[in-house]
Amino acid sequence: MVTAEEILAQLSPEFTLLPDPTHRGAAPAETWLVDGYPGTKVGIIASVTRPFCGDCDRTRLTADGQVRNCLFGRDESDLRAALRDGRDDGEIAGMWRRAMFGKLPGHAIDDPSFLQPSRPMSAIGG
Repeated sequence: MVTAEEILAQLSPEFTLLPDPTHRGAAPAETWLVDGYPGTKVGIIASVTRPFCGDCDRTRLTADGQVRNCLFGRDESDLRAALRDGRDDGEIAGMWRRAMFGKLPGHAIDDPSFLQPSRPMSAIGG
């Protein structure tokens, strides 16, 4: 893992990075403006070293039709099977809502009891 601080340290000898005054909101990337390069931003997604879980409102639909409410989460909801079974739109929407509402307040990656998901981001189409 490469920390946000390490990335910024690698960039700082070559570029002057200024904090982006735009509110990040629920976006995963923390951004900086690159001084001397108008309109250019650098974004770093540092979900481990600078977690943003409290503001995250994202769910992911994997390449094989599973809904995952956190990239570090272990639970997935099988929308593909529900669609193939002919479930109606209301049922599908309910499954998505339940997945989102089941989102934990954080990924707890620093907790000793943390378990890696069985499928990493590269295996889900992320």
